[in-house]
Amino acid sequence: MDGKIKPEDIRPEKLDEKHESLLTTFSTDNKELKAFLVEDAIKNQHLFISTTYLWFYSPTDELVAYISLLNDSLRIKETELESIFVEKGILYKSLPALKIGGLCVDNRFAGRGIGTFLTKFAMIKASKIGEEVGCRFLVLDSKKESIDFYRKMGFNVLKETGETTVPMYYDLMKLEPAYK
Repeated sequence: MDGKIKPEDIRPEKLDEKHESLLTTFSTDNKELKAFLVEDAIKNQHLFISTTYLWFYSPTDELVAYISLLNDSLRIKETELESIFVEKGILYKSLPALKIGGLCVDNRFAGRGIGTFLTKFAMIKASKIGEEVGCRFLVLDSKKESIDFYRKMGFNVLKETGETTVPMYYDLMKLEPAYK
């Protein structure tokens, strides 16, 4: 099974207890993301900390990826964004955001476009939240090796931190109408 997967061939399901036995079959080299999925995702959902969506390959019902989303805010104070918003008369220190807390594609399905689908899914969710209660940004903490992927998706680096992850943001005002 090679090549890109079509959007109609994968489907999301909100994580719940019926999926618990499938979680250990998820294959990734990222131990932190695997541990989150197996040990914390359901618990966090029950505590209203984050919501995790599992993505399945429809022809085989295989678990191919997951994304975990949570509310956040983007601290713009002392960043390049601060002056942009000050010019518009917006003097807040932070602005509302939806955060991608975790995004991981099963090793068997990596490089087939699924990460792009999941990121667009998060953009659509953030846009819908923005229509209801206000949400200006989609944010995440990118692993350094994933920065180029997120830049291609339209994300910007908030600031270099020297940490193992880099804070990035996507301004939902740039969202293509097709995703809204």
